[in-house]
Amino acid sequence: MKLLVTGGAGFIGSNFIHYWLKNYPEDQIVNLDVLTYAGNLENLRDVENDPRYHFVKGDITDATLVNDLMPDIDIVVHFAAESHVDRSIKNSADFVHTNVEGTRVLLEAAKNIYVSGRPIRFHHISTDEVFGSLSLTDKKFNETTPYDPRSPYSASKAASDHLVRAYYHTYGLPVTISNCSNNYGPYQYPEKLIPLFITNLIEGKKVPVYGAGKNIRDWIHVDDHNRGVDLILKKGKSGETYCLGGSSEKSNLEITQLILELMGLGPEMIEYVPDRQGHDLRYAIDFTKAKNELGFKPQIDFKDGLRHTALWYKTNTAWWQPLKQ
Repeated sequence: MKLLVTGGAGFIGSNFIHYWLKNYPEDQIVNLDVLTYAGNLENLRDVENDPRYHFVKGDITDATLVNDLMPDIDIVVHFAAESHVDRSIKNSADFVHTNVEGTRVLLEAAKNIYVSGRPIRFHHISTDEVFGSLSLTDKKFNETTPYDPRSPYSASKAASDHLVRAYYHTYGLPVTISNCSNNYGPYQYPEKLIPLFITNLIEGKKVPVYGAGKNIRDWIHVDDHNRGVDLILKKGKSGETYCLGGSSEKSNLEITQLILELMGLGPEMIEYVPDRQGHDLRYAIDFTKAKNELGFKPQIDFKDGLRHTALWYKTNTAWWQPLKQ
């Protein structure tokens, strides 16, 4: 089987490639990545000479390139996206272009293969942020939660989700979608909360906590996320959406305190900063459907995963230091 992985030089995509090559030694992977600031081939240095792996530098909005790659692909796993909320608030254009138009180009190329009579499967990676914000007492997000995106980033992802479903209903293209909670783990670009805080503390810098740190997120280790995607590809039903969560709701202040504890530091290293515009209060995923239909369940305890993540950044300073300059 041959997979096209988009955004495979990014955080989740590169971890997925490692996961897939380890667990499916007979398969081949084509990694299509334009290598924006968050794409880093160092993430895949240990597989760059693997004959099962091939890297293509290119943009998912380049229809000619995408159409050239698609004919011998069996499965598209679409990770590529502009994904940082703060950047989307400052400039939404790149988010709409990549996340919406890029997804359309991929879907169109896959549709052309499908209507020609050759089987192909399209899996789209989305986010819980498309559902908006929860109160402290609201039920968790699930597959039937109405969309209510609150940032340009989440709006662009919501639009791409709707495009994926439209290609299923209009053309019959076999698609699945997963909406996941916040990922963490190795190779995450150090602008994100957990790696930013860990690397700041390694450098002796304070950690910037938005507002009072009361905003809550559900966290899933990237390996658990990729196990969930694997199960969807094996058992998921075409046209269906599956929510993948980590059962680890934590406030930003709780995360900060856990990291400080792991690093042997105290609250004097916290710097409270003005809150983000439109900062959603809480995200939480109910993954009952994925559990019942696919057998999905997160396996990595959050504190253990956080400890291993902190150790990874401590022992891989050569990977992240150039990214923070």
